[in-house]
Amino acid sequence: MKSKKHLPLALYSAALLSIIGLKPSFAIAQTVATTVSNTAEEQMYRPHFHFTPKKGWMNDPNGMFFANGYYHLFYQHYPDGNTWGPMHWGHAISKDLIKWEEQPIALYPDKDKYIFSGSAVVDTENTSGLGTGKTAPIVAIYTLHDVTKEKAGKMDVEQQDIAFSNDNGFTWQKFEEGNPVVKNPGIRDFRDPKVSWDKTHKQWIMALAAQDRIQFYKSSNLKNWEFAAEFGKNIGAHGGVWECPDFFEIKVEGTKETKWVLIVNLNPGGPNGGSGVQYFVGDFDGKTFTMDAGFAERVQNEKAVWADYGKDNYAGVTWNNIPSSDGRRLFIGWMSNWEYAQQVPTTTWRSSTTIPRELQLVKKGTCYNLVSKPVKEINNYVSKTIKTKSLNGKEINLIESGKADLTQAVVSLDLKNLKQEDYTFTLSNANGESLSFGLNNKENYLFIDRSKAGRIDFSDKFATPVSKAFLKGSQKNVAFKIILDKTSIEIFYNNGEKVMTEIFFLNKPFSALTISSKQKIELKNGIIQVLDINKKQ
Repeated sequence: MKSKKHLPLALYSAALLSIIGLKPSFAIAQTVATTVSNTAEEQMYRPHFHFTPKKGWMNDPNGMFFANGYYHLFYQHYPDGNTWGPMHWGHAISKDLIKWEEQPIALYPDKDKYIFSGSAVVDTENTSGLGTGKTAPIVAIYTLHDVTKEKAGKMDVEQQDIAFSNDNGFTWQKFEEGNPVVKNPGIRDFRDPKVSWDKTHKQWIMALAAQDRIQFYKSSNLKNWEFAAEFGKNIGAHGGVWECPDFFEIKVEGTKETKWVLIVNLNPGGPNGGSGVQYFVGDFDGKTFTMDAGFAERVQNEKAVWADYGKDNYAGVTWNNIPSSDGRRLFIGWMSNWEYAQQVPTTTWRSSTTIPRELQLVKKGTCYNLVSKPVKEINNYVSKTIKTKSLNGKEINLIESGKADLTQAVVSLDLKNLKQEDYTFTLSNANGESLSFGLNNKENYLFIDRSKAGRIDFSDKFATPVSKAFLKGSQKNVAFKIILDKTSIEIFYNNGEKVMTEIFFLNKPFSALTISSKQKIELKNGIIQVLDINKKQ
């Protein structure tokens, strides 16, 4: 299976023509399709609060940082079509991680060289010497992909380049005289550099995806890099190419202990097919990452540990330069899957991001777990709150048809005294479309079934199989937080202990929510928060 970054050979000539300003007939038709507004599509499928580009293709988020009051989000982007093409860095900004403003394209490809994924750092001490003295330079580190070399069958098609900005990330200049900063050592898939400041060892550290493992490099100035070590051979999931790593030190909740977390995205080979985000927990001595012994045992037992068990969270990485007064580790992913991302039924644009999430490292006994929670800023957009009393029964209507806008809502539910039975939540509409999710407490797993949730005909891999996230033993008490937008559901189980993210494409919005079981259900603390993304802050 082709990796995401490999444009099909039949499209190469068209892609190259588009870069130099010439478009073959199919590209012209594609551009027209992406620029003509489809009102019905906009109303049904354009998310309320998950970022999408106004037009064109989007995949991996990259280059994220905070500076001068703004969260910056860059992303892999092809503005001239709604499928993967010559990669640019798109750009959006936000003051609160919820409402995004799209900006002009940040980095453009050259004639035969594409701008692949990477990262950006705020060089506060001007270690790079690229600053003008007025503001700290922002340095972007990205993979330059040479199409000519790829077509010639060469191995060294990818290298790491840098660009810099002296206006807080709004305009960029490529470091032409010094690129590449990391040359290709003869590895075919050699990409997606994630750079951050290692405050413990006083150095810049780069995690780089090198085929089926991660290589670490270190630097004092962001321009000269030294190979440090590598990690990953025969460890974790290896069903496809390793991509889009992230590497950071994080405090263990409720303690003074810190650990290092390595995030590795993988395609294919995810937990329910296609793309996925796995992670590792351990220690770092400034050169080598060593997995924690207890976590290594968990990886061996589970084969891989995933940050999200749904089908639609990929290429997830975190923001750099979050102020210490905030202190959160903030994450965002691409809300799609390479199995069908280029076939989903939108034409003006394709793809959106997940809701930004706060990552926390929690330790229970000797086991570390990376938990995810939707960012607290979403609470600022609550316009209506519906609370349910404690309810009992084998089928409970949580939201009767039409009583709440389920295209922008946060649903929080606690279930108590569970039996060894299925507990199924069902979102439905008047057209008979439905999406079911919940807990199988007999076989001990969470699930999402979107086989009846509107359009599924664009891919035979979209609705099958049912997505599952396995749990340890049967559950007695559980909590769900569910984030709903027009085309997505994000389920945070037991305060983010397990997460499942999936998209769907309805013909009519969901209007009702029920829960059912063969045993009596004890529902406590049901809260439905309806959002208004246009609410003034």
